[in-house]
Amino acid sequence: MNFSDIILIIISSAGFLHGVLLAVYLCFFKKKKTLANILLGLILVFMAFRVGKSVLLNFGNDLEPVFIFAGLAFILLIGPLLRWYVLAMIRPNFKLKSNHVIELIPFVGLFITSFFITKDWFDANNRDAVILFGSAIIFIYLHFAFYIFMTSRILQQQKRSYRGVELTKSQRTVLNWLHVLLIGFILIWISYFLNIIEDTIPYIVGPIMYSIVVYVLSYKAFRLKATEIDGSVFKIDDSQLIYNEIVNLIESKKLYLKSDVSLAMLGDLIGRNTQKTSAIINQFAKKNFNDFINEYRIEEAKILLTDSKNEHLKIAAIAFDVGFNTLSSFNVAFKKFEQTTPSSYRKNRFS
Repeated sequence: MNFSDIILIIISSAGFLHGVLLAVYLCFFKKKKTLANILLGLILVFMAFRVGKSVLLNFGNDLEPVFIFAGLAFILLIGPLLRWYVLAMIRPNFKLKSNHVIELIPFVGLFITSFFITKDWFDANNRDAVILFGSAIIFIYLHFAFYIFMTSRILQQQKRSYRGVELTKSQRTVLNWLHVLLIGFILIWISYFLNIIEDTIPYIVGPIMYSIVVYVLSYKAFRLKATEIDGSVFKIDDSQLIYNEIVNLIESKKLYLKSDVSLAMLGDLIGRNTQKTSAIINQFAKKNFNDFINEYRIEEAKILLTDSKNEHLKIAAIAFDVGFNTLSSFNVAFKKFEQTTPSSYRKNRFS
């Protein structure tokens, strides 16, 4: 074994060890043991087993067929796990159900078959063995590619469903992280697939690419704090619905005309506490409760001020009619929204 081989072993083995240790941490030592973290840990473990097989096959001699086929079988596990992980990261309360087991049938079939394959069967002149092995390889990598494609579609659908919606920081983090994760798996798939096409690239490139991807993903996961969040960040927020209810109540019942309207009164009507009601108005109306109500009052006052039938009404009377308790508060609010006084506004409309 020459020096370059030793370097390649060290690089690929380091990635293998790093992946296993990260998986153990996610599954057993991390305080927040979410389904998403467990799935990510399993992906790393089975990818590590797959890489370990590749290293042994490249540098070892007379590797037992059971190890070769078992290592290949793990790829049939990684695809479903990847899809489930992405779903766990974008869907609130995602849970694995009994029907998910169906996706593991290809893995179980090949894994069990691997125990019945012997070296003798892989004789150089055994045409059936070559056809079987070649067919298995093609199926496995197409299976993995199919799941990468499916996962990509799921991610794209998620992005489209939130088009035009202002995402939270956590939601942007999840989508960014999953995008990077998918790129990493695509690179791993390409490096292995090119090897089976007439040895386009050396076989050891696969494990090396895996090691690089694992280190990059570990860095990104740490930087983005991706293991601290999951699909719960996409939980539907009913704040928009509550705000729509508030607006509907204010407008349909003309609550703004009541001089005693308050946050407490509005909160009671929608079944929310004062703090929640205030926060929702601030979030969606971009103003506090007083300005929110006063804007409605000023719009109503503008209609009354410009109606010729109300020329005889004093401004103070209009101020009280639209819900203000004092003329001075009406004047202050009117100037704040219209940059002029009520009397000037009325004069300009009738001049």
